[in-house]
Order: sequence, then C-alpha cells, then structure tokens
Amino acid sequence: MNILAWIVLGVLAGAIAKAIYPGHQGGNIISTLLLGIVGAFLGGTLATLLTTGELAMTATTLSIPGVVVAILGAIIAIFIWQRFVQRGVY
Repeated sequence: MNILAWIVLGVLAGAIAKAIYPGHQGGNIISTLLLGIVGAFLGGTLATLLTTGELAMTATTLSIPGVVVAILGAIIAIFIWQRFVQRGVY
C-alpha cells in the first residue's frame, strides 16, 4: 500500500476510533494519524493471528473490512495508551 493510502487509512481509523471511544482523548491530527496507523497494524496483526494462527506483523488494506479492523485496533491502542497515562508511565 502506498504512503497516501496509509495516511488516509490512519486519519480515517483514528478519527472514527476517537469518536467511538468514550471520554476525552485529546491530541491533534498528527496523534490521530499515528493512532490510526498503530491501530491498522495492531488490528491487522490480531486479525492474522485469529484467522491463520500465525503471529505476523501485517497491516490492513484500504477496504471496508480493513477500515473496520483498523478502527478496532485503534480502539485497543487508545485503551492501552490511556492505561499508561493513568499509571504515570508517560
């Protein structure tokens, strides 16, 4: 996937995940982009693990199922990030 598609998927997945997740997450467009890209990798890796049984670092594609998986991954990333912030690790 080219870099433009990664940016589109990252912004889309990060923005939707921030809108779905309850509470205030803060951050700007760059943090939303990074959250979406991390979510795409996290969601793609988990989807690959569940479907094939192999742990491989993969990302989702710019398709409807790919966006859904990226959003789920971004929600998981928000949850993990907030746990680090609440504990004072960051």
